[in-house]
Amino acid sequence: MQKLTVIKVGGKIVEDSESLSQLLEDFSKIEGKKLLVHGGGRSATTIAEKLGVKTEMVNGRRITNAEMLDVAMMVYGGLINKNIVAKCQAFGLNAIGLTGADLNIIKAVKRPVKDVDYGYAGDVVSVQAEQLSLLLKHNAVPVVAPLTHNGEGLILNTNADTMAAEISKALASEFVCSLVYCFEKPGVLSDPEDDSSVISRLVYKDFKSYQEDGTINAGMIPKLDNGFDAIRSGVDEVVITNSKALAKLNDLGTRLVLD
Repeated sequence: MQKLTVIKVGGKIVEDSESLSQLLEDFSKIEGKKLLVHGGGRSATTIAEKLGVKTEMVNGRRITNAEMLDVAMMVYGGLINKNIVAKCQAFGLNAIGLTGADLNIIKAVKRPVKDVDYGYAGDVVSVQAEQLSLLLKHNAVPVVAPLTHNGEGLILNTNADTMAAEISKALASEFVCSLVYCFEKPGVLSDPEDDSSVISRLVYKDFKSYQEDGTINAGMIPKLDNGFDAIRSGVDEVVITNSKALAKLNDLGTRLVLD
């Protein structure tokens, strides 16, 4: 099978021109098929403020009311996505910008209200691997924004980490699939205050222990939950690392291991 690398990159990286250019240069040099999933929360917050739309967060997650959904569609599906696509072309990558609604690639349901009403937030229910595989096999490079749809005309704001994991799982039967989460740290840290304390190999039981004692917390927990779920579902490799490490993926970052 052909190799596929799925990169998920956070908003702090894609919203800075210099870091984005370096990321895409390194991304363009990765061998095999490639797919990029991006965030962009800080830009959404900035644009929302300019438009007079209040940003509300609960437990690190955005409350997406109707006004914020409009902002998310404009910023994620337009401003950030097309900026990345244009820059990809400059590095010789024949990129195509997508949301989950395009080609019906990712359907979701509006998140049920439990303790918190997250508004128009989407939980992924299906990924159309056939459509993505067709694009990849024709040497296109999908660049996917963190937006899905419910099949009934409604766009939903969806966690980019989850989307990257679900895409990887869906394509794992057709490709030897690696999932790489890029963020500002060099990997998962045993000491959150020490960037040199990268855990090179994180076993699931150790992840749960770090979670219980608070070493791993906040936004890293759902990222790792998604990563371990991807490994269980046939994804060949999951790496957590800094965007600057793409050129040395075999040597740097944290690799997830079930046991």
